Amino acid sequence: MSYLNFDKSLLVNLNKSLPKEMLRTNRAGAFNSTTIIDCNTRKYHGQLVTPLPDLDNSNHVLLSSLDETVIQHGAEFNLGVHNYEGNNFSPSGHKYIRQFDCDVISRTIYRVGGVILSKERMLVSFEPRVLIKYTLIEAHSPTTLRFKPFLAFRSVNELTHENSIADTSYQKSSQGINMCLYKGYPSLYMQFSKANIYTHNPQWYKNIEYYKEQERGYEYREDLLVPGSFEMPMKQGDVLIFSAGILETQPRKLLKLWENELQLRQPRLDMFSTLKNSAQQFYKRLPDERTYLLAGYPWFKARARDQFIALPGCTFLIDRHDYFELIIKTTLDEINSFLKGKTENNKLQELDAPDALLWFIWAIQQYAAASSIENVATRFAGIISEIIAYIRKQNHPKLILHNNDLLFVDGKQKPATWMNAVENGYPITPRTGYVVEINALWYNALKFAAELNRSIKNEHAADLFDYQAEMTREAFVQTFWNGTYLYDFVDGGYNNLEVRPNMIYAVSLHYSPLDKKQQKSVLDIVTKELLTPKGLRSLSPKSGSYRPNYVGGMLERNRNYHNGPVWAFTFGAFACAYLRVYKQSGKSFIERMLLGFEAELTELCIGSLPELFDGNPPFKGHGGMSFAMSVAEILRVLNVLKEV
Repeated sequence: MSYLNFDKSLLVNLNKSLPKEMLRTNRAGAFNSTTIIDCNTRKYHGQLVTPLPDLDNSNHVLLSSLDETVIQHGAEFNLGVHNYEGNNFSPSGHKYIRQFDCDVISRTIYRVGGVILSKERMLVSFEPRVLIKYTLIEAHSPTTLRFKPFLAFRSVNELTHENSIADTSYQKSSQGINMCLYKGYPSLYMQFSKANIYTHNPQWYKNIEYYKEQERGYEYREDLLVPGSFEMPMKQGDVLIFSAGILETQPRKLLKLWENELQLRQPRLDMFSTLKNSAQQFYKRLPDERTYLLAGYPWFKARARDQFIALPGCTFLIDRHDYFELIIKTTLDEINSFLKGKTENNKLQELDAPDALLWFIWAIQQYAAASSIENVATRFAGIISEIIAYIRKQNHPKLILHNNDLLFVDGKQKPATWMNAVENGYPITPRTGYVVEINALWYNALKFAAELNRSIKNEHAADLFDYQAEMTREAFVQTFWNGTYLYDFVDGGYNNLEVRPNMIYAVSLHYSPLDKKQQKSVLDIVTKELLTPKGLRSLSPKSGSYRPNYVGGMLERNRNYHNGPVWAFTFGAFACAYLRVYKQSGKSFIERMLLGFEAELTELCIGSLPELFDGNPPFKGHGGMSFAMSVAEILRVLNVLKEV
């Protein structure tokens, strides 16, 4: 039995199966995503979704769906599923599904009378090409398979409708065809490993609906072009591979390509191996070897804060040192450009965020803990010292170092922290002035810089960093400590008393500015008011601003975004803080808390963790269906538990 397995009773129940999505990526930005019954519920879903840098900076849905029909004795059984206007599902192919599992790759088993058909999917590594393998496991009479591609040729941020501009003509390819609906797009090559008969009969299938977009307050209805159909006879035991890509392939090599790609996949046998698979899906390696971690799917780009927080769990903590080196090389190039004020070629977004460079230092600190301080000092002491000097010299565009050695940010006009939702261009959660996690990160960075310099015998620099850190520590406690916990931010004479998860970093970071009694006090209130089975709430339920459910249109969701919903990535800091305070005796509690995350692996995005959850039971998942920081921080917790 697969670790991620779903049977007929769940699959035929649309209320249970439609919310469950799957995602596969090619580590170069392209992805394949839909629900486990192959009914698209988002405008981002598609069999082949890929960036097209020659066109714009967006991902594009080329092949939305591929409908299969089993034909026996003149009877047709359509395996596709689409939601049309009025919540009408046609055809109802889900009723033929007997099993879906995602052990190594996703596999769907259909049963139609005496026919048992297996369908497996994968993306080709670093190439925008989806492969779908069909195996006719059983068939006791002559069987024909028919395939109808649903074409979109649009940005993931838009929807398409019937129009007279679309070029519905086609060109023949080896055992298939290629089409290009609109100028500027590449041709889409649709080919099979077996000879087939293609019948051209272009038709628009109108008013297909995506309920996930409707829930989010966006346009949710579109028309898709079906250019025609492919047919071929199949007999028991036959294997057929369908390929869709922007370059033509050789059909006779498709089976070998499939086998080679399959060898690169690792099975999902438990929580760790499942999350490890998910972590590697965030890699994006460009043709010029520049490599990033995407913040998540289906709509995120590479963002500095997200990349640095996710870097340990998505690379060296899962033994992917190769990707750590690739990402670090790119990161160092872009940080050096940033420090010199030359950012025009940088692709890592929000590197100028007030806390971004401090999270980079944290990521390197995690690497030092997993390798050796001497090696890290030799490689990174210079750039870390340079970053601190850059901040101290007041060169950072969004940070001001005050005379009390605390960092000041202006978050009134534009968001200054990860709580960055806006309304009419202004922060909904205007955290401004001295912000608790930014200054905890600053103290930690200074102490780590001292440690690095001392390890390479640069005692003078180490002593200076230690002296600066002590000034920051004293000011931190004086500014943020209110006798029970930490203010979320302090701005002039205003001390923000809201209980938010940001204070936990002052406990979890390797170098904490708090004494043991203060650490426990902070941990106690966070545990009491914020902890859930999915991470920490972004705001205490005791607050009058508590809005726990991430629902509604964009404005409502933005208002709620950081005012109650649970953010899974915060559990990484909580677990480290808890183990710091309770040590070995806290291990069993953290292990029990992980069960809530393991249960989520079969919910929103199969085998992955989403961006956030509702703040109240049943803690339903929302936002980006697969989120790098969520996945990475739970992997980091699993690693930390091994060391306790």
